[in-house]
Amino acid sequence: MDGTTLHVEVAGRGPVCVLSAGLALAWFDWDPVAALLAPHRTVVRFDRPGHGLSSPATTAATAAGEARRIAALLDALGLGGAPVTVAGHSIAGFHAEAFARLYPERTAALVLVDSSVEEEPRALLPAPVRTAFARLLGRAVTAAGLPAALGPAARRAAVRGSRVTGGDPAPRDLVRRCYRTGRVWRGALLENSGYLDTAAELLELRRTHPLAAPATVLAGYDGSASGAALHWLGRQAGLADRLAARFEVAEPSGHLVMADRPGQVARAVLDTARPAPDA
Repeated sequence: MDGTTLHVEVAGRGPVCVLSAGLALAWFDWDPVAALLAPHRTVVRFDRPGHGLSSPATTAATAAGEARRIAALLDALGLGGAPVTVAGHSIAGFHAEAFARLYPERTAALVLVDSSVEEEPRALLPAPVRTAFARLLGRAVTAAGLPAALGPAARRAAVRGSRVTGGDPAPRDLVRRCYRTGRVWRGALLENSGYLDTAAELLELRRTHPLAAPATVLAGYDGSASGAALHWLGRQAGLADRLAARFEVAEPSGHLVMADRPGQVARAVLDTARPAPDA
């Protein structure tokens, strides 16, 4: 679409579902879910620019831009016929919802997996300033050799902190291959610099483009009574209300729901068109 070479994995057979992972994550973070879906779905996973094995990001992501990327990817794969289920985790929930709103005729269902939520996004600094700082920091981090020295360890620590139990289930060789490069660090910093702009863009899309597809909001919850956990659960429930979506709680789970509760994520993708349970 913009000259960026994307890394893509396609497996399985049946109706198509697209899985997009959160900030600084990769296609292999969906491995447990993809294995459960492949007998029933054609599973498409891809790395956004600057993530996984895709080529470097050149600009900060936008909601509409990432929606167009998903559409172009499906066309390039020859999967642009029947409507697809699109699932987004964390910040990729913004992109998945944008796709569902901008391409209603191409969307069978929407699944938001512990999606980012911003009710009133307001940035303190202008977008060009944030983008320039992200580029500068990315170059400095790479020049200092931090990705090669600390990248895989930082990835493993982040994953441990995003789960209720267990460490990083990803293959260590793939983690080293991706996270020892400055490309991924720079890509994550650049995408994060546009986070609030993407959130604001999505709010505008909600005003102008109705959501026609059935939607599911799957919230990660560690089962604790902590104020932070309950507040996040309330925000996820509020998101489901705003989208008139089915609301499910993945418990116990951290933010990386795909690793903690892969079976529940797979069921959400397979069952999203069914009526919501009484809860």
